[in-house]
Amino acid sequence: MIETKEEVLESVLNRAINKAEKEKRKQLVSVTKKIEAVDPLHFFEAAKQLGKNRSFWSSTAEDFFMVGVGATYKIEATDNRFKETNEQWQRVKQQAIIHNPYEKPGTGLVAMGGMAFDPDKARTLLWDNFSDSEFTVAAYMLTKHEDEYYLTMNVHVSENDRTSDLTNQLNKKVETLLGNDVNIPTNTVILDKYEIEPDKWKQTVQFATEQIKTSEVEKIVLSRELRVKLNRKAQISTVLHDLLETQTNSFVFAFERGEDCFVGATPERLIKIQEDHLLSTCLAGTAPRGNTLSEDKLLADNLLEDDKNRSEHDFVVKMIEEAISPYCSTINVPREPIIYPLKNLQHLYTPVTAIVSPDVNMFDIIKQLHPTPALGGVPREKSLQFIREHELLDRGWYGAPVGWLDHNNNGEFAVAIRSGLIQGDEASLFAGCGVVRDSDPEEEYEETNIKLLPMLTVLGG
Repeated sequence: MIETKEEVLESVLNRAINKAEKEKRKQLVSVTKKIEAVDPLHFFEAAKQLGKNRSFWSSTAEDFFMVGVGATYKIEATDNRFKETNEQWQRVKQQAIIHNPYEKPGTGLVAMGGMAFDPDKARTLLWDNFSDSEFTVAAYMLTKHEDEYYLTMNVHVSENDRTSDLTNQLNKKVETLLGNDVNIPTNTVILDKYEIEPDKWKQTVQFATEQIKTSEVEKIVLSRELRVKLNRKAQISTVLHDLLETQTNSFVFAFERGEDCFVGATPERLIKIQEDHLLSTCLAGTAPRGNTLSEDKLLADNLLEDDKNRSEHDFVVKMIEEAISPYCSTINVPREPIIYPLKNLQHLYTPVTAIVSPDVNMFDIIKQLHPTPALGGVPREKSLQFIREHELLDRGWYGAPVGWLDHNNNGEFAVAIRSGLIQGDEASLFAGCGVVRDSDPEEEYEETNIKLLPMLTVLGG
């Protein structure tokens, strides 16, 4: 006899209730089923009706989407955050009852979230709703993988719960999420922009070049903030829609915390692990796109031959190789970078691949990779110390690892650049650049202006 999806759900819930009764504690249960096609953005927009925080992740080049709604379980860590986050995640996996017959990456029990760039930097109220490390197991998750769609329900059950009641509650929420009566709202318009101390930022760039010339520091990455005022409250589904349309070859993400939402479209993958295969990419060295094919090619050729950009790029490639070598075998690093084109920018790009050792967890490698020289500097600790003392903003989750991991040790994290923190009808946008000994403050300032364009555009600027 073949069980129906309803019978499978009831059977798993029954097992979880029995276990909760036996162990006298709540039991986390995760059930995944295959569903008909549904637009991830419609699912995300429909989730507003449930009044829960939402998470969104897409690898646009691979047509891979994940949408999380609510938080059945939350992992937070401050002290020794990489180790503590991993230990909590391992405990969650061990204790959960997981029914997932498909075993596709991003299905089953999944944690989505991110970390602060530097927990040792003084915090500000801007990032008050975001922890140093925070990952959630969503109550409901939609996963699109290779043109197939999966819905995962995660719920805590207790010994006093009734299977029929739980089933009805879950199905009612799912019906809301899969409903077709939602529309993506119209875009906002930027009414005003306020740069946070641009002249002082340029002075900091100049000071950094002087420090580099008289010390062993080779590179310091400095970021700045642009605050914008909108004509009305931003709708995150609209922002995501426009990022997906305009920022191909990027990771589009959103992490909602109450009225705040950290959202962006980053081209920079930090790490991907699928089965035992690792991929990390270096995306360092930047030039604008041209208005014609010939101008575009000229800019690309100049980027490939530019000593400053090639030096920055090589810093990151060497760091990635050194960082992953204790955890991997068969590491492959191309000898030369290629051009990675985006809508507004083009970058130098080098993919690094390897085989991961069986006993390695993703957070061990993330700890070694973050921050890359493209976001911190060289050497790491001395450049970070300069940033802590002199940078004019609290980066929060900007420039930090954001992503997901599942119970089968698959996962993917990106570096959260080309991003902004949306707060109702206002937003803070962030951009940075790598400062070396011959950097010109005005040129670095103009580079950050280019990097701000993707978020400015989708907010109606």
